[in-house]
Amino acid sequence: MQNSAVASIVIQHQEEYHLFVCSGDWSIETISPIAAKLEAFRPKGAIRWDLTAISQIDSAGIALIELSYRQFEAKGFPSEMIGSSEKYQRLFQLLYARPYTEPLASDQNSWIYRIGRESYRWGAEIFRFFHFFGELFLVLLHSLRHPSTIRYRSVVSHIFTSGITALPIIAISAFLIGVVVAFQSIVQLQKFGADIFIVDMIGISLSRELAPLITAIVVAGRSGSAYTAQIGAMKMTQEIDAMKTMGFHPFLFLVWPRIFALMIVMPLLIFFADIVGIAGGMVIASTQANLSFIEFIHRLQIALPLKHLVIGIIKGPFFAFLIVIASSFRGFQVSSNTESIGRYTTKSVVNSIFLVIACDALFSIILTEFKL
Repeated sequence: MQNSAVASIVIQHQEEYHLFVCSGDWSIETISPIAAKLEAFRPKGAIRWDLTAISQIDSAGIALIELSYRQFEAKGFPSEMIGSSEKYQRLFQLLYARPYTEPLASDQNSWIYRIGRESYRWGAEIFRFFHFFGELFLVLLHSLRHPSTIRYRSVVSHIFTSGITALPIIAISAFLIGVVVAFQSIVQLQKFGADIFIVDMIGISLSRELAPLITAIVVAGRSGSAYTAQIGAMKMTQEIDAMKTMGFHPFLFLVWPRIFALMIVMPLLIFFADIVGIAGGMVIASTQANLSFIEFIHRLQIALPLKHLVIGIIKGPFFAFLIVIASSFRGFQVSSNTESIGRYTTKSVVNSIFLVIACDALFSIILTEFKL
């Protein structure tokens, strides 16, 4: 009778695959001969690992199986595992964060497998986001109960970096948007002799929709990406771990000051974009439609009700909150390599712009229902 304490592997050559029958005690003291045998083996097809007969296994045995598994797959020989014990599965889950039984390559190419994998990935991503949001909300409640914990100097600093320094690019973007809207509108309105209504088109479209949206997109691309890169760099250099060790909550120091700052400065940036965008449209109306600045401003006072300006400005804090949430969430997902910073920075900008557009669409639906 074979001694169960001795690690053993029997390689059986089946018609379509090689069967590795593993048995015995796969521990650090007994696996040296197995390692040499696996290293010398040259497969000619798929490999199936039968782990049913393994009596004991430790991390060294799991590492040997995992290393051989990956080496064979890297050479183009797909593998799968069967018969793993509960202890093996627990150790494997602890050491390697991936499923215990990896499908064969033919299964991975099926559309059902891809749909399932993507559904699982999206579900896990949504769960992590809600966990992040819930923890962030709890930190807010703590800050409201203890106002002295709010980092006011950090808020002021972010107001300057995210607001004041963003004025030039927002001015250029808003001015060009006003020019484009004016040009496109004049071409159509002149066909009907309704040049004066160019003022209505510019005033309402810019103040209510275009200025808030363009400002939010610029801020998402400029400040949102910076937030992700800053937090990601701190995560990569273990500064966030050091903060936790010293008893400082990262959300209180890194996330909420940015949220407060951007929610304060975003309405001001939108109002600034309204003025510059309307000025751009006014210049085009003067040169293309012979509408003087005095006439333009007089018509604007009639054509632009205050509610459109207020609605556009009210959107600012909501857009700011979504931008910082998406950017910070992606920043905390950065891993320990520089490639992940670029990847998650790109994701943060895409997610922020998507959330801003979705929020703007929701505003439009709600305000239309209330006839505003």
